[in-house]
Amino acid sequence: MSIAPITTGDLLWKVEGGIGYATLNRPQARNALTFEMYDGLANICDSVPLDGSIRCIVISGAGGKAFGAGTDISQFKAFKGPEDGLEYERKMSIRIGKIEGCKLPVIAAISGACTGGGAAIAACADIRIGTADMRFGFPIAKTLGNCLSSGSLQKMVSLVGAAKVTDMIFTARLIEADEAKAIGLVSEIVPDYDAVMTRAKALADAISELAPITLRVTKEALRRLRTAHGKTPDEDLVAAAYGSQDFREGLTAFLEKRKPKWQGK
Repeated sequence: MSIAPITTGDLLWKVEGGIGYATLNRPQARNALTFEMYDGLANICDSVPLDGSIRCIVISGAGGKAFGAGTDISQFKAFKGPEDGLEYERKMSIRIGKIEGCKLPVIAAISGACTGGGAAIAACADIRIGTADMRFGFPIAKTLGNCLSSGSLQKMVSLVGAAKVTDMIFTARLIEADEAKAIGLVSEIVPDYDAVMTRAKALADAISELAPITLRVTKEALRRLRTAHGKTPDEDLVAAAYGSQDFREGLTAFLEKRKPKWQGK
């Protein structure tokens, strides 16, 4: 059964020539993600038909200046304590798991900022290509003072190694194009947004000519290898971060457009 096109709203979906295109569509907010956008993308990836009508999916961000600049901070305004953070991470784990578990090959066409939740989505893709102005990372130690789940950390470690993940988070810096290519985070760098979308289509077309079952079972085997040891317990760590005074300060400071005053409690 095909997925109905989505032609308006914060998440767009269309199928052209056997390629599915999912576009994060909030360019005015650097494609910062609402919970509904995560849900929509997860539903698309979880319900793709395997009848050959779609052979590959391309995920991108509208406007060319950002793939996705993390979760929209306004989504956290109602958080009152650690249980809100735990519930958020539980739901995010399900959403991201459905994106990662998509049975079709997924290409992330990254342009501009790809941070936080946007970076988590891109990390779920099978192939990532980027523009010369791409910036990738999780600057949470500089912004909100929250944390990544163990599942998200595991995924990033599988891509670039524990040392690089530690460096990214402990320095709150963003990986730029040349470094992203050098460490294997992206497979190609192209000049700009138009070029990355053109290249993504060419890659998707090439993948569409290959044996779909070979790709499907290989993708699942790689996913199983990454998760072979099961989920690492992290509820106490998530609760400590989201229940902290620093998280409240980080959220307030972000909304007030000022530098947070960390207290370590």
